[in-house]
Amino acid sequence: MKCVTLTAVIVSFLPKVYGWGASGHEAVGAIAQQFLASKASSFVASTLASGETLSSAATWADTVRSESAFSWSAPFHFVDAEDNPPTSCSVSESRDCSSGTCILSAIANYTSRVIDDSLSHEQVYEALKFLDHFLGDVGQPLHVEAFEVGGNDVKAKCSGSSTNLHAVRFHFINSGIINKRLKADYSNSVSSWASTLATRIKSGEYASLTSDWITCSSTTEQAPKKRRNVETDIKGHLASRSTNPLECPHIWATESNQLNCDFVFTYTQFSDLCSTSYYDDAIPLASHASDFYQIELQLAKQGFRLAAWLNVLFDGSTSL
Repeated sequence: MKCVTLTAVIVSFLPKVYGWGASGHEAVGAIAQQFLASKASSFVASTLASGETLSSAATWADTVRSESAFSWSAPFHFVDAEDNPPTSCSVSESRDCSSGTCILSAIANYTSRVIDDSLSHEQVYEALKFLDHFLGDVGQPLHVEAFEVGGNDVKAKCSGSSTNLHAVRFHFINSGIINKRLKADYSNSVSSWASTLATRIKSGEYASLTSDWITCSSTTEQAPKKRRNVETDIKGHLASRSTNPLECPHIWATESNQLNCDFVFTYTQFSDLCSTSYYDDAIPLASHASDFYQIELQLAKQGFRLAAWLNVLFDGSTSL
C-alpha cells in the first residue's frame, strides 16, 4: 500500500526529516576530505568559507531548505521510487523523476554549475554545498523511497520514545541509531568516527571494495547494460552539455533503494528498534564482514564517491 506518492511535497512541510541527520552528512564530508586530490582540495579550500570543510558544509542544504528563499530545493533531496518494499524495490528515472525534480537531476545540474566560470563565487559556493549534501543523500535508502513517505508514516519506538521509522534509522536527536553509535564508541566525535571509516577504506575491510564503488555497473544486476565509471560518466555529461541525470548516481540510488527490501522495512511491528537486534544489525561492527550493506558502509561509500566526483571535476581523474 502506498499512502503518498508525492513524497517531496509532503516532506517540504517536515523540516525535521533530514537525510542522514547532521552527524551522518558531516561524516560523509569528512571522509571525502581525506581523499581529495590536489586541485580538488584547493578548489574546496578556496570556495568554502574560512574555516569551513566539506564536513561542516554538508549540512547546509538541510538547514536552508526550510527557508523561503530555498524552499524550491526540498524535492531535490529525494527520488520517490514508486515500488513496494519489502516485496519489490527499484528506481526508474522515467517513472520516479519524469519531471526532472529529484536528486538525480539535482546532482547533474550542480555537477555542471560547480565548474561554470560564468557563475558568481556565491553560486559556485552553493553548487559545491549542494553536491556535498546530495551525494550523501543518494546513499540513504529512505531518500530513494516513496513508500509510506520514506518511512515517515511508519510509527516506531526508539529507547522508549515514540517516533517514526525514518527518524529512528537516521537522525532521532537523542537516541537514534547514528547518535547512539557516536555516543557509545566515539565520545560523540564525528571526526573520530569518520577517521575510522576512512581507515577501513584505505587499509581495512573496505579497501578491496572501493574500485566497485566508483563504477556505474550495478551490483544488484547480473548483467548490467552499461559499464561506466565516475570519470567517463562525468566527462560524458559535461561534453554533451546534457541536463539528464548521470548513470552513476542512478545506479547508486538503485543500490540504496534495494536496502529498503533487504533490511529497512523488515522490522518487527511495535518493537523498540533501538533496543533489539534491528539496531545491532543496522550498524555492524568492523568484524561483521557479511553485513556490509548498512549505515556505516553507505556513509563510507558516499564519502569516497564524493571525493572521486570532485577529483574528476578538478583533477581530471578519480585519483584514488
